Amino acid sequence: MSASKFFLSMALPLLILLSCKATKIEGNSNTIPKYSPVDATLHKTIAALDANFFDAYNHCNLEKQASIYSDNIEFYHDKGGLMTSKEKIIEGTKKNICNKITRTLVKGSLEVYPIKDYGAVEIGYHTFFNKQEPNAVAVPSKFIIMWQHTNSTWKITKVISLH
Repeated sequence: MSASKFFLSMALPLLILLSCKATKIEGNSNTIPKYSPVDATLHKTIAALDANFFDAYNHCNLEKQASIYSDNIEFYHDKGGLMTSKEKIIEGTKKNICNKITRTLVKGSLEVYPIKDYGAVEIGYHTFFNKQEPNAVAVPSKFIIMWQHTNSTWKITKVISLH
């Protein structure tokens, strides 16, 4: 295992912990720090990548989705478990998502943090609309996406989906 893969596998639990906003207790008041982008350009880039990927997701453009996923994708789903096959993720999307489910980013929830010599981590909330359950209430759920930047290309290498 390369040093970078070892670092990333060890950093994943830390990223999950860091994605939870810290609460500072002072007397009887709770203070939750307000998010402010560390790098506005990076935030804009990742927001555009997110919009591009989920436009493909919402319109069942499987080829485009596959091109954005890394060949070494790790997809952690709290209910579905871990998937590491890009082909199976795309297959599952075709079977379970296409023409059934659409995703919407919760406005104002997107946080982006640079990861030195790697890329960025994206954290936010999104909702899903199920056309088969039109009266169901869409509950925001948290997600974390690791974006790797190599040779001027951004790829999704890890996804954590929490519902």
